[in-house]
Amino acid sequence: MGTATDGGVVARLRRRLRRTERTYSTGEDRPLHGYAAAMTAFGVYTAGWAAVVRMRGRPLPDRPEPWDVALTAIATFRLSRLLSKASVTSPLRAPFTTFQGPEGPAELHEEAQSEGAKATVGELVTCPFCMSVWVASTLTAGQLLWPRATRTAMGALTALAGADALQLTYSALVAKTTGD
Repeated sequence: MGTATDGGVVARLRRRLRRTERTYSTGEDRPLHGYAAAMTAFGVYTAGWAAVVRMRGRPLPDRPEPWDVALTAIATFRLSRLLSKASVTSPLRAPFTTFQGPEGPAELHEEAQSEGAKATVGELVTCPFCMSVWVASTLTAGQLLWPRATRTAMGALTALAGADALQLTYSALVAKTTGD
């Protein structure tokens, strides 16, 4: 039911959004449209998971178990860094980023590309904090739908995080002992 009034409302809304973006950014390049699109995508993503959980008839727990919260937190940390910083996953980020150099053990520093939607996606895929929201939601949905398989995968990610901590600790002790 498209009317001339609908077009006028859309045009006014776009003008208002552009004005808000200019006022908010104070001369800096802040892609609010991209951020709004990313929030919308996340809402659709989580609503999709919620719909699948509901269709499957899985009961929601009264409260999360402390062990599951800890396991999810550590697994989210490790998988988020793996996706957003690891050298081996750089081909996934490459369409949206530009390589800047190494950054820490087996990690890269990449910058988001500066053109349109690629800038927003680039910011998302290079930010472990941003990525963790998507990862935690996915792991939580996985726990509701496929608890055994998801906990097994999270256990492996948690073991990997522990191994990383031990590797870094060992390297620091060797450097301290040898004076390097």
